[in-house]
Amino acid sequence: MPAAPLKFAYWVPNVSGGLVTSRIEQRTDWDYAYNRELAVLAENNGFEYALSQVRYMASYGAEFQHESTSFSLALLLATERLNVIAAVHPGLWHPGVLAKFGATADHLSNGRFAVNVVSGWFKGEFTALGEPWLEHDERYRRSEEFIRALRQIWTEDHTELAGDFYRLRDFTLKPKPLNTPERPHPEIFQGGNSTAARAMAGRVSDWYFSNGKDFDGVVEQIADVRAAADLAGRTAPRFGLNGFLIARDTEAEARDTLREIVAHADRDAVEGFGAAVKQAGQSTADRKGMWQDSSFEDLIQYNDGFRTGLIGTPEQIAERVVAYKKLGVDLFLLGFLHYHEEVEYFGRRVLPLVRELEAQLPETGPETEAEAAAVTVPAHV
Repeated sequence: MPAAPLKFAYWVPNVSGGLVTSRIEQRTDWDYAYNRELAVLAENNGFEYALSQVRYMASYGAEFQHESTSFSLALLLATERLNVIAAVHPGLWHPGVLAKFGATADHLSNGRFAVNVVSGWFKGEFTALGEPWLEHDERYRRSEEFIRALRQIWTEDHTELAGDFYRLRDFTLKPKPLNTPERPHPEIFQGGNSTAARAMAGRVSDWYFSNGKDFDGVVEQIADVRAAADLAGRTAPRFGLNGFLIARDTEAEARDTLREIVAHADRDAVEGFGAAVKQAGQSTADRKGMWQDSSFEDLIQYNDGFRTGLIGTPEQIAERVVAYKKLGVDLFLLGFLHYHEEVEYFGRRVLPLVRELEAQLPETGPETEAEAAAVTVPAHV
């Protein structure tokens, strides 16, 4: 049986400052008119998903922010095929309220709404809003309970939940979201790199988003998430990988662009962000989590997108993308420097090469962990 084609998503620039914390020119905009045009362009250039970011206040180069769920709905209504994922924070949302919003958005978009449950790294947002800031693993316990509640509300009547964080008493949602055998409810994505995040993904999530990673990092994470799913007796979530894509006609051009991004980095903003996020993993028992081994250069793209290595010619990037697919990656979540131009370039120059290479793969699913670890990576990627 042939493996499913790779899926591609893009970060919605609904937050000012672009996708790199650098003073280099970024031909992008956080307003709706720009993003409406971008969404149509993206769905016509091979993108199946878009992820709306969530920030509630100015921070680390992101002075202005549009709210993620309302912005996602606007993009859904402006497109025909694109699935739009709204990032949300448990602790700032009640699962019943989000379930109601999601059901309406799903009907209005004919089944294209999805959600990304974000456990939270920015303590300042919670304290500024007067909400308690939980310890790291407690934030993931709350997120897991949030997802369990959300799925139950979307698929069952008379929901009852007496949890540590949420309580539901004979709650029934009508109308429910659209329901098909392939998609019984809106897809539930989840991020995080820590041990708690990986275990939670295995137990409850449909998709697991990873920060940017090299091949070894991806193999390790996929193995951990699949092991957690096995323990829970469920099918493992699909795996999404973050990457900042710099595709140019020559490798030298692509590398020069990366060097220019780094040379013009907003040092104060990058260092402030690094100090804020590294406390997340440092508060865990095993000191394992997002951004714990991220360098200054990595943090310029605030989800470690450079580490995925999608930098070079269309041919080099296509080879690397398909090498990741052989390890078990199902989706790439991409950011760009100049969105409109580069999304179109991706659809015209990179994606056809990816599909050609996929067509040459054996008709099997993702390889076993041992086989994945033995994948030969082209020297230039």
